Order: sequence, then structure tokens, then C-alpha cells
Amino acid sequence: MTSGDDSLSDLLSRLGATARSVWAKHDRDADGWLPLWRHMEDSGAVAGLLWDEWLPCGMRRLIAEALPGGEADGRRLVMWLAGVHDTGKATPAFACQVDQLADVMREKGLEMRSRQAMGPDRSLAPHGLAGQVLLGEWLEERHEWAPKQTGQFTVAVGGHHGVPPESGQIKALYHHEELLRTPGRSSGVWRQVQTELLDACAEHFAVADRLEAWRAVKLPQPVQVLLTALVIVSDWIASNPDLFPYFPEAASRSSQERLVAAWRGLDLPAPWRAQMPVGDAQELFVSRFQLPAEAKVRPVQEAALVLAREMETPGLMVIEAPMGEGKTEAALAVAEVFAARSGAGGVFFALPTMATGNAMFPRLLEWLNRLPHDGSDRHSVHLAHSKAALNEEFAGLLARGGRVTAVDVDAAAPVPRRLGEPARSAGAELVAHTWLRGRKRAMLASFVAGTVDQLLFAGLKSRHLALRHLAVAGKVVVIDEAHAYDAHMSVYLDRVLAWLGAYRVPVVVLSATLPAARRRQLVEAYSGAAGAHVESAPADGGYPLLTAVAPGGRPVVRRPAASTRGTDVRVERLGDGLDALADRLERELVDGGCVLVVRNTVKRVLETARVLRERFGDGAVTVAHSCFVDVDRAAKDSDLLRRFGPPGKATGRPSGRHIVVASQVAEQSLDVDFDLLVSDLCPVDLLLQRMGRLHRHRRGEGQSERPAPLRTARCLLTGADWAAGVPVPVRGSVAVYGAYALLRSAAVLLPHLDGGPQRPVRLPADISPLVQDAYAEAPVGPENWAPALEEARGRFERHRADQAERATVFRLGEVGRAGKPLFGWVAAGVGDADDTRAGRAQVRDSRESLEVVVVQRRADGALATLPWLEPDKKGRPRAGLELPQDQAPTAFAARTAASCGLRLPIQFSYAETLDKAIAELEQLYVPAWQGKNSPWLTDQLILALDEDCQTLLAGYALHYSHRDGLEVTREGTDR
Repeated sequence: MTSGDDSLSDLLSRLGATARSVWAKHDRDADGWLPLWRHMEDSGAVAGLLWDEWLPCGMRRLIAEALPGGEADGRRLVMWLAGVHDTGKATPAFACQVDQLADVMREKGLEMRSRQAMGPDRSLAPHGLAGQVLLGEWLEERHEWAPKQTGQFTVAVGGHHGVPPESGQIKALYHHEELLRTPGRSSGVWRQVQTELLDACAEHFAVADRLEAWRAVKLPQPVQVLLTALVIVSDWIASNPDLFPYFPEAASRSSQERLVAAWRGLDLPAPWRAQMPVGDAQELFVSRFQLPAEAKVRPVQEAALVLAREMETPGLMVIEAPMGEGKTEAALAVAEVFAARSGAGGVFFALPTMATGNAMFPRLLEWLNRLPHDGSDRHSVHLAHSKAALNEEFAGLLARGGRVTAVDVDAAAPVPRRLGEPARSAGAELVAHTWLRGRKRAMLASFVAGTVDQLLFAGLKSRHLALRHLAVAGKVVVIDEAHAYDAHMSVYLDRVLAWLGAYRVPVVVLSATLPAARRRQLVEAYSGAAGAHVESAPADGGYPLLTAVAPGGRPVVRRPAASTRGTDVRVERLGDGLDALADRLERELVDGGCVLVVRNTVKRVLETARVLRERFGDGAVTVAHSCFVDVDRAAKDSDLLRRFGPPGKATGRPSGRHIVVASQVAEQSLDVDFDLLVSDLCPVDLLLQRMGRLHRHRRGEGQSERPAPLRTARCLLTGADWAAGVPVPVRGSVAVYGAYALLRSAAVLLPHLDGGPQRPVRLPADISPLVQDAYAEAPVGPENWAPALEEARGRFERHRADQAERATVFRLGEVGRAGKPLFGWVAAGVGDADDTRAGRAQVRDSRESLEVVVVQRRADGALATLPWLEPDKKGRPRAGLELPQDQAPTAFAARTAASCGLRLPIQFSYAETLDKAIAELEQLYVPAWQGKNSPWLTDQLILALDEDCQTLLAGYALHYSHRDGLEVTREGTDR
């Protein structure tokens, strides 16, 4: 075993023979190894390149401001911490693990017991914790630091495997010094080697003469998190043997050769370097969003852009505006300004569901392709949810992303463009970079669209939480549909906003409208993170509404003019009987027309569709809800847009009568337009969202292209017994929303329900007053409603308190004072269960859901993909593809099967039923589909339907159809 040539490494030249013998990595298969000094130098050098070429300047600035030497100190500190992160491997507890490497160290005087002899006590000294302790001792003994000062720096070493140590673990290790240094004559040798390594790193990374100045520093906790995350990323890159090959083969390569080749092989895209957009709002929106030249920017869009430019410091902006006012475009325009001003290196667009995330992803890509060129050849993009790889647009980017290249130190460097040669295309290429994939790293891409869970996970105590903070701290964060998040999710969101404020991350929150109390909570959570007093956000008045606040600042409010677009919606009661609904629709659709019926549960959707088909015929009724397999759900959305989308884009709008019966999937992010709306009673803000699908676009002068009886926008409100003294919502609606929200919604709508044509709901003018009244504390409704409302309120308050209390169990703590180490930062957390079914259930307060892949079992027992699937975009057939059980299916067949994922409904989320269902599903375990041979299907639960698309599961009968999705009934009952 050779330790290398002094001429190949500056760090090596500073070490004696004993320190050179310490090993850091070993490949049991190839018997390769890496000495500690080599990994130290590699890791520190990678950290320097990450600082120079990958870390957004806003994050560099945040770290630099905490240090007396500014950015120069920041770079030195990051490199030094990355360099010393594995110092704990220079201990008996670690070094004893590989006999032949330990023997070499023993020959140099570093005595140690065998791994077996050390026994379970070894677990008290994981090398991260050991390195933290050794670095702290070194700072105290060699540089006269006070013990209370060291932790804020050394925690980046202790936490580099994802969990900062707890105080109890640190104390326990101090009681077992034999794990750090073998007692007896060898103890001094161990101490000398540890000191020699740390001295050499201090000199090599140029911090030896900075440690005295840093002794007085108090690192803010957000800076400690970023330093920890950068150490983790540096370690992961430097630990990749494709990039940094092991000895002995790589022993003859110099440090610089290794680094240049590895960085070329990694080929990380640079962060976005946004430029401040020039020109007025009209020019910007036309250029960024391909608007027709004659299109006029909306007042709320123009006001948001002006406010983003005028704010003293980029911060939080809440944009409240009606549906269809272009809030998404406004958010992206604000994000461009915020990024240019703050030094953010990307954008994360957080949406409520996977479906809305999928819909946003191509819009994000289109916007990126129209941004001015910032000097970078490529930008990394990512779609962040659990089924992103099944999205065809994202899958195309993945296919072009290649892989991390194994290094070739002799390969020619890329040839730079010569002066006078034509430049590349105006925009940077968008890539799904290979290294920026996987649950831990994907959010580090510069531009991300995904579910809001990915943001809420930044508030969930979990392993490698620092990486999630690194991912969001360098971006502008956009949070869409903020009204859609309940009390439990809001507990996590508010804590995340507090940390984002501490990181000075610009945030844009979008909503049709928010209750005043909720708006105030968002503003105070973000700005209060810096400890400043925050004035109350406005309670009412003005709509649309912009509310902005800088970290630690006071809110600023703008009330832009309302758009000239407006709709008066007449709201009428309708009894809940299905025959009454069918009768009413027959009268309404005498001249044809398109109706949207929104039910609050899938069961009511299917019951309603069955009755309406009997009356109107199968071809006149379409069903849309959440219980379709993924590929069918995407096809449903596309079909709805094709038939009911905006004029000029929709090509198949029915000429006769047609009824779409949908669940809440119709509320969000679908630009569809109907002539008449029927809705179950629901919270008023959600009802207003549903109304946004009614007369959404102008169809002829005075809506003359709509059937004559439907040229006035009307909403028929059902799902309740209106004949009772106090409305009685149907049971399914109460289970979903709670009686209190439903009764207050009915109460604030009473003037419109009773007022007839003279009291329509005027959109957008009535949006804010209705929402503020529904969610205020003041009494609403007639006096005889008061007892029912009070009883419902009691249940609501208890439920909300229970939600908030359960959310705090795994919620991240508040931002601590500067200088307080992150010890125990994620103690008592969820471990690695962040982006899993269990993790998503935690941040959403939902039961752990059961997801399956749906296939068909033929009469002969063979398995195949579902028989009705349409060909993919390349024309390749997907229906009925064979899924052999004695070998892995073809990659295309496996991917097609995986695209038929289905989340089973709530019946299968209760513990007893869940366990029974899993046990039954695991009976169809196909060994050939597991592991690397079939990554699409490995570890998936397979639900096999018979040739009639039926099966039994855990006491329930399941029936699936391409037309209606999944229907679940108790076994033995008729559908």
C-alpha cells in the first residue's frame, strides 16, 4: 500500500508517514482504497468549485455577511469544513473496520483493537460525531477557542451524514475516549496524527491565520445549515469513485488532475444569473409569455411587477386576484425581478397536487426558453413529485440528461468558442441533470415545479434536512393555491416561511383570496423570523390585493384596479335528489349546453353520473375524479381541455348537451369553461374557484354563442337539505370539510340565495367580502342558525387544535439565536421518511395511503398492461403489452405498467384494512421484477384485475373502467 508522491499533493507534503497511512474509503469488491489525506483534499477542492461555479450569489452573500473577511472568508470556511469533515476516520473506532488497512496503520504505531473486540461501543463514535469532537478539541487546544464557540462551526462535520448530533451523544463519546484514541503508549501517536491532519488542513485551505478572527463570530443558524449542506454535497461528489477513482490505480494522479477531470465529468449546470428585466410591464409580459401584441397586461400583473421593483429588499409578496387574471404569469415576472435583485439562482413553483404540478411544468419550461441568455449553456430543471418520471415531457429531458461521466484525466478539455464565432441559441439548454436526481438531490436543480409537499418537507425534522434547505435557500419560491392548505399544512408552511425569511429567500404566494387572519399569519411568519415587529396586514378592503413585506420589515399594501372582466353569477338552491337534478338539467339543456356538476366525494360523482346517463345517454356524460390510474387521469385532463377549453384552443366542444360530473379535480388549474354550474355546498372560497369555471371566457357578444337559456351565468347549489330550519349538508361533504365551514359558507351566501336575480354574486367584486365574512370570527346567518353554528364551531376548534398539535410533533423548531449550534436540530424526527407515503401523510395530515400499479390478469393467468391504453406520443402501442412473470418485462412495457399507478381511496387507509390489503397484494410478488432488472416495477404493489376489470381486496369489491375509474363497494353488495 502506497500513500502517494509528495509532488502530487500539497496536503500530502505536510504529513508524516504515520498520518499518511490513515485510510478513508475501501471498495470491498475491487479492493481499492483511498487514504484520508486524499479524500480531505478532494472534498475541500470540490467545495471550492461549488462555491465558485454552482452556489447562487445570494447564498454566498448570506454566508459571507457572517464572517469578518466577507466572501473570501466564506470560500475558505466552506473548503476547510469540507476538507476536515472526515477527520473522525482517524480514530480506532473507524479504522478497525478493514483488517488489511488497519494493519498498515498498526505498523506505523497506531494500535487498535479489532472490530469484534470493540463490540457495540463502536456505535457511540460514528465518524461524523468523532470528527466534530476532534475538531472542537483542536480549536480549543491549538487556537484557544472557548468550548461554547466551537459547536457552531464543528456541527457541519458532525452532521455531514444528515443528522446533527444531539448533546447526549456528544457527552457519551467524551466518556469513551478509547474510541477516539487507543489508551496506552499509542494514545499519543493517535493524538499526534489527528493534530497533524488538522494542522495540515488549516494551512492547505488557508484558514490558519483566520481562526483568531473567527473566534468572535456568531454564525446564524441558517448559515450553519448551509455550511452543513455544502459539506454533504462536497462529500457525496468526492466520494463518487467514477469521479474520484480509488488507489492504487489513481495514486499517480496529481490533485489538480483529479479535480479537473472530475469536475468535467460531473458537468454541473451553473445557477441562473437573472438579469433585471427592462421595459414596462406590457413589453415584459408580451416577450416572456408569447402574448399577442394587442393583448393588454392586467392591472394586478402590472402592479405586482412595479411593487417587486420598488420594494426596498426582495421578500414575501402575496398576490390575491380572481381566477383567470394571470397570477401565474405575474408570479414568474416577479420571480425574475426578485432573482435579479436577490441573487437567487432558480425558481421553485409549489402546487397543491401532482396533476397541477404536471400542468405547470411545460409552462415553466416555456417561460425559461424565453428568458434572456444569462451566459450559461445549460440550466437544470426538475419535476418534483413521486411520479415525475412518468411525465412524458420530463422523461424526455431525463433521456437526454445522460449520466455522470467516468473521468478521463487525459481527455481534451472542451474547446472554448473563439472570438467572432456565432454564439449558441439565445436561451440556455434545459437539462434534467443525472447527478441532480433522486429523493435527496433532485430539489437542488435550479428550476423545479412540484407539489407543495416538497416545500413543507423543509419544515419536517428528517435526515438530510439541510439539503432541502440548501435547495430552497437559493431560489425564488412560488406557492400557488395558498387557500387550499388546511390548518395542519399551514403549521408546517408557517415554520418553513420563518426559515425562508431568515435565509432572505424571496417568496410569492398566490391565491384567489385569503381570509384576513391567514394573510396576516403568512406575513408575520415570514417577516417575524428576523425578530422585527410586524404591523397587522389589512383585514379587508380592496380587491385584487397585493401584500408585500421584507424580512424583518413592515407590510406594504397595494390595491390595483380590478380588471374590466367580470361575471355576475346567480346562485340558486337545488334539492339534493338525483331525479330532481336530472329533471332540472333537462329543462336547462333544452337548447343544448355544457354543464359542470361538482360533487364533494367520488362516491357522489359516480352515483350522479349513473342517474344522468340513464336520462341523457352514455355519450352525454363525462366523469372526472381522482380515482383514475395516472395515465387515464392525464388523458381525462387533456380531453376536458380539448373539449371545454378556451375559444380558439378547444377543438371539440360539444354542439349538443353535455354534462361533466367531477370531484374537486375541477377546482384547480384547469382552464375549462361551462355554460352552467351545479355544485355541492362547500367552503365559499372553493365555491368561488368552481365558479371560475363558469362563463370563464367570452363566447360571442353578450355570450351570444351559448344556448339562449344559459347566457346568464348561474350556479345551482345542492348537496344540502335546504328545507330544514338550518341547512343540513350531506354526510360526505361534512366528512370532507366539516359542518362549520359549510354552514358559514351557506350563511354568507344567503343574501344571494334569497335575493334572486337582483343579488347575483359579482365576480370579482364579491370574492373578498364573501371570503372575509365566511372566515371571520363575527356571527353570521339568521338567529335560529346560531345553536347549530356554535355546536359546529366547537367541533371545528377541537379538530383544528388537534391538527396543529399533531403537526408540531415532527415540525422543525424555530430559527435559533446566532451562534447557537444546531445540535439536536432534527432530533426525534421521521428519519428518512420525508418524501415517502408516510412523510406526505405527515405534512398533509392524511392517513398513509396505499398506492398500487394496476395490470390485467388474462384467463390463462398471464399479466398484461391495461387493454384500452392509447399509443404514446411516438405512436408505440401500450395496450395489452405482455408482462412476463419469469423475467423482467421490457423497459417500455414496465414503464407503461408503472404509468397505471393508482392511489386507493380512504377505505384502504385504516390500519386493519391497510394491513390486510398489503398482505393480499404481496401474494402477487414477482421476483423477476425486483431490483435493478426492472426499476419501474421494483417494490411496487401490483393490483391485478380480471378480464372484466374486477377484483376483491380486503373485503371490498373493486371495479375499474376507463370511463368511470375505480368504484369500491363492500364485498357482496351491488354497485
